[in-house]
Amino acid sequence: MDEFQIETAQNVGINQNVASIGDRMLGYLIDSAIILIYTIGVIWLLMILDLDMAELWPLYLLVSLPAFLYYVLLETFFNGQTVGKSLLKTRVVKIDGSPASFANYFVRWILRIIDVALTSGGIAAFTILIKGNGQRLGDMAAGTTVISEKQNLTIDDTLIKELPDNYVPTYSQVTVFSDKDMQSIKLLYNEALRKGQHNIILNLHHRLIKVLAIETDEKPVDFVAKVIKDYNYYTQNM
Repeated sequence: MDEFQIETAQNVGINQNVASIGDRMLGYLIDSAIILIYTIGVIWLLMILDLDMAELWPLYLLVSLPAFLYYVLLETFFNGQTVGKSLLKTRVVKIDGSPASFANYFVRWILRIIDVALTSGGIAAFTILIKGNGQRLGDMAAGTTVISEKQNLTIDDTLIKELPDNYVPTYSQVTVFSDKDMQSIKLLYNEALRKGQHNIILNLHHRLIKVLAIETDEKPVDFVAKVIKDYNYYTQNM
């Protein structure tokens, strides 16, 4: 899974996990299947009702709107996700990691005609592969990307963390925390890094400064990481 780093206006550096092209293609196929099933269902229903399509074409256009507006509607009301994206645990966000707006979703939806529909996804796949941060043409124009929210549990998600032999701690006050406290802090921190939730890191930063009664010039993301390392240092050497 590729990563790219962003730095928010609050000086929080965050690694975003870019959704793989495989996940994006599979999500697209799932969404396309849903749109196709809905469209076939609408046509079948109108045929069952024996309605004159020539006279009632405005009705057909009206009931077809959900399929036509599928992507922009679902991404708008479900925070950057369609059914396919939800199943594959991917989400549309702004390139800085913050939630996208309707304007962002609308622009990438309009340009879907060029880089997905007209070229069978060829242009989208090409730009995603060469861009490196998960952007197709619609994403570049909208200032968005698609990230993966899949969680891969590793040793870094546990409380124990290996430290170099020459590690020098900075904050001795971290011993006020319990193992349970620090595990919660670490889980929140790692989750925020994965999902690009810089507000959570900022909240952790402010809360830790208040509890530890200290001042620091370190960036929030670096400070929280240092607190976790320092806690490991003191508990491993007690």
